[in-house]
Amino acid sequence: MAKRIRRAAVLGSGVMGSGIAAHLANVGIPTLLLDIVPRELTKEEEAKGWTLEHKQVRNRLANQALERLLKQKPAPLMSKDNITLIETGNFEDDFHRLAEVDWIIEAVVEKLEVKKEVFARVDEVRTPGTIVSSNTSGISIAAMAEGRSDDFKKHFLGTHFFNPPRYLKLLEIIPTEHTDPEVVAYMKTFGEDVLGKGVVMAKDTPNFIANRIGTYGLLVTVREMVQGGYSVGEVDSVTGPLIGRPKSATFRTLDVVGLDTFVHVANNVYENVEGEEKEAFRVPEFMKTMLENGWLGSKSGQGFFVKQGKDILELNYVTMQYEPRKKLVTPAVEMAKQAKGTAAKLQTLVYADGDRAGTLLWNIIAPTLLYTARLVGEIADDIVAIDKAMKWGFGWEQGPFELWDAIGLEKSVRKMQAEGRDIPSWVTDMLADGVASFYKTENGQLFYYAPGGYKVVEENEKVIHIRRLKEARGVIKKNAGASLIDLGDDVALLEFHSPNNAIGADIVQMINEALEEVNRNYKGLVIGNQGKNFCVGANLAMMLMEAQDENFFELELAVRQFQQALLKMKYNPKPVVVAPFAMTLGGGAEVSLAASRIQAAAETYIGLVEVGVGLIPGGGGNKELYIKRLNSLPRGVDIDYVKIAASVFETIAMAKVSTSAAEARELGFLNHRDGITMNGDHLLYEAKQAVLSMYEEGYRPPVRKKVPVAGESGYAAMLLGAQSMFHSGYISEHDLKIAKKLAYVLAGGKVPYGTEVDEQYLLDLEREAFLSLIGEPKTQARMQHMLVKGKPLRN
Repeated sequence: MAKRIRRAAVLGSGVMGSGIAAHLANVGIPTLLLDIVPRELTKEEEAKGWTLEHKQVRNRLANQALERLLKQKPAPLMSKDNITLIETGNFEDDFHRLAEVDWIIEAVVEKLEVKKEVFARVDEVRTPGTIVSSNTSGISIAAMAEGRSDDFKKHFLGTHFFNPPRYLKLLEIIPTEHTDPEVVAYMKTFGEDVLGKGVVMAKDTPNFIANRIGTYGLLVTVREMVQGGYSVGEVDSVTGPLIGRPKSATFRTLDVVGLDTFVHVANNVYENVEGEEKEAFRVPEFMKTMLENGWLGSKSGQGFFVKQGKDILELNYVTMQYEPRKKLVTPAVEMAKQAKGTAAKLQTLVYADGDRAGTLLWNIIAPTLLYTARLVGEIADDIVAIDKAMKWGFGWEQGPFELWDAIGLEKSVRKMQAEGRDIPSWVTDMLADGVASFYKTENGQLFYYAPGGYKVVEENEKVIHIRRLKEARGVIKKNAGASLIDLGDDVALLEFHSPNNAIGADIVQMINEALEEVNRNYKGLVIGNQGKNFCVGANLAMMLMEAQDENFFELELAVRQFQQALLKMKYNPKPVVVAPFAMTLGGGAEVSLAASRIQAAAETYIGLVEVGVGLIPGGGGNKELYIKRLNSLPRGVDIDYVKIAASVFETIAMAKVSTSAAEARELGFLNHRDGITMNGDHLLYEAKQAVLSMYEEGYRPPVRKKVPVAGESGYAAMLLGAQSMFHSGYISEHDLKIAKKLAYVLAGGKVPYGTEVDEQYLLDLEREAFLSLIGEPKTQARMQHMLVKGKPLRN
């Protein structure tokens, strides 16, 4: 049986090695990061009088990697404090310490001979039973293990993380014929449950799954661009979100990845395959010229694109000069933009014969689908692994087989056959048997096609799909903004589904109705959804419209109703767990703060950001963040209410947003009772488990108590800070006005220090301040600017 992983070591402190070490630290695993010993001193080291024997010199490479981790953007660490879990060392002094760890990950240079040398040394020092893996992006796993001991081979496999390891979900696991199946099963579960990854089992073939198909798709795109006379910018304008791919599309992605990395990956397949496939992986000449010129992309300052002043220019691959960026504007593109959903957009484009964009996309998509279909069985056992790999590793909205279903399998195959393309026999056999799609859903269960018929898609028991849940169980009640669903085990789920999950009257109404239904018939409630973001705040457009029409009575009523719904939620007799993820801003943060408990996804960006649109929180957010900070202090200590109010003031006035759930805890949005879920797919499951455990423990709502406030002295202290910022030119006059209102609310008004006030009194102060600000022309200008431009206005 595989050891439980409590400690790990990473060999190689380059971009990937240090990124993997950072992610292990993010999940709380102490990690040893080792690299080679430098052979010469730097000028700085010489100036300090150090020699090659000095420990700082010997550990230089790993130490420099740690420094980079603290500066890198986006941050590899979920909290800077996590760096304390990474210990540095070198291959000469510390290699024996590999005997202390449960998992050794190799991330050295991509050369088979170097890796084999490293593993020979690892085999001598590791404790039997220790798992060893390679983070190679494409070298044969079996070849690396040749000549190693039987125990090594039993515990050896490939674990291919995608860069950056914190943010990219995919982890490809590649066993060899010698790997113990128990080790494979353990690493799959560990990858999903502890590391929070989407794990895919890949076969030991060149570049495994995602890089094999992704690289092929990119090279097909380049070939079609050159043959069809398209520009780099034109291709990127139609190969991004329009077809369900990331914003970086094709060439911007290559610039981010680095042309040198891409060419290395492409050559790896080129050297290991034959015939037609070999030709497909031949890198075009102009890309080789770019490589010689050092035009590698973002890391070298220029690639397919270059920034000059405020302009971004694209490379003309014929003249090798930079030119203004072009977009592909055709009738099919305009029609696709109007179509609802990715499937409709794709169908509009790929069947637009004679349209320049339609022709390009069909000639990219058709060969990629056929190539992928030919690899089923060779690179992975089934189509599900391939689809997941492309979604999790390359950010595709749909995997190749899901995309094929979206454009219509029968219709597309007819078109491919008419063009004389070679269709894999298993696909034509499938159609001949009357099977017209790769996937189907029945009673909330997803099935995929494998030769011989449909099979159930096996998933981790912690994965919950709301859409399938609704199909299987129906909906308890719903309106335009939200639905109440049976989550099973006597727990209900309130799902927001308004545009951007913005909070309006319909969601407030459903919060009230959900609480009543839960109190009658359920053990508790989870508030969560599976949109792009948990909730980006209140419905700004609706509020601006009411303010411009001077409907202040309507606005006052709406804010009061939201406040009362959240107060009711806070003191609800049954537990309410909110499951935020991604953007959880303004009203989304207020909903979270009112919960009995928060179960946040590790990637939760939570903040009260109303100041950005000239307002302050109006749904109880000021009060709840202040109370949460108060409650987080140990009992019996002397509490400085001014200090606490000032820290909350700073968080709200500066519209601070956490860059992770760990940072949300540091900012006071989460406390020690709140949970963090590493795997976003397990969030609803873990929120439901939190409800059940609270119910079983005999949950009692908090007792409603008066709140001690900082009063006049607190107000004066907060005001002083704001005025000094105003006089230094950091904030505008309108910012100062907002700050005064916020300080007044957080101080509890002009009352003596330490006065205990009722929550309703604080809510009334908050609501009055909110309403007075929304009537201000400068606030309305900020709201308008945010709606039109999507960024704050400083006025």
